[in-house]
Amino acid sequence: MSTATVARGDSQGLPPQLRKAQDAINLPEVREMLQKLSAYNLGIFMPHRHDTDTGGFEVLPDDLVQVEAGLKVSFKPAADCANGGFVPVGWVWHDDGVNATAMCKMVCVTRPGDTMHYSEHDSDDD
Repeated sequence: MSTATVARGDSQGLPPQLRKAQDAINLPEVREMLQKLSAYNLGIFMPHRHDTDTGGFEVLPDDLVQVEAGLKVSFKPAADCANGGFVPVGWVWHDDGVNATAMCKMVCVTRPGDTMHYSEHDSDDD
């Protein structure tokens, strides 16, 4: 299913900021940016979360980041993720520059017979 089909048909009922994001993917300048980003294996995403009662879309507050750990997504204060152990995988521009808004939890592991330490995606649920 093309992005244009989804964006044009399903953006009703979203908060204005998220509806603007959905509509923007159809703009030629945004598509051009996406094409340029693809050269770096990057894409475009819409930072959001869902209301725990209704499931409705909500704007992701600036002080929260989306965190994947144990193959589950949760939301944590950005300050809690600043001390390491996380790899940024999504960024946004705020007044002060580039800010990570989505992260994967990583752990240091060793492998049998190998003295090296490796960083791997954390499979724990916390």
